[in-house]
Amino acid sequence: MGHAGMAETAVRYLRSVGAATVAEPAPAHPRPDLRAVGDDERLPLAAGEFRRVLGHFASGVTVITARAADEADSPAGFACQSFASLSLDPPLIAFMVARTSTTWPRIARAGAFCVNVLGAEQGELCRGFAVSGGDKFAGVDHTPAPVSGAPRLSGVPAWLDCTIHAVHTGGDHLIVVGRVDALDAVAEGGEPLLFHRGRFGGFSK
Repeated sequence: MGHAGMAETAVRYLRSVGAATVAEPAPAHPRPDLRAVGDDERLPLAAGEFRRVLGHFASGVTVITARAADEADSPAGFACQSFASLSLDPPLIAFMVARTSTTWPRIARAGAFCVNVLGAEQGELCRGFAVSGGDKFAGVDHTPAPVSGAPRLSGVPAWLDCTIHAVHTGGDHLIVVGRVDALDAVAEGGEPLLFHRGRFGGFSK
């Protein structure tokens, strides 16, 4: 008797003794009640007030750069204060960028980037990368980062060469997670460039 005949015999036997030959589907869990958030439940936050209050949180400043994705493109870069370390194992960092950014798509095409941590005397350098359009690298000395080839700006206290690990949505911004492939602190003990309440500053001793 072949395999098909044996299977048919087994099915006939199970039916004759009243055994179920097909598993019954598990009962579905009740769906949760879904409802819209009422207007009276929303916290009335004005954008200006949100920025004003969050401006009291001082942060460091970085410039995120990427090499040209192809011959028709040019290096990309923008000033970014929304930067943080994320994980030690594996080594991950994160930065946030506006979804309306015209620089981000060029970094995404490159697939990798360099985080340039700015020092206390590099406020003008930061301002150059904070504007839209134009050649942000004009007159700016840089060398290729060792893994990605992204511009590593001269004179920065520290840099991290990263590969894009993941991208998440966060309201009107994107949360970009990068895996660190190489890094170095060029100027140990150098003072950082700080951003607080709309102004650059540093430590006072």
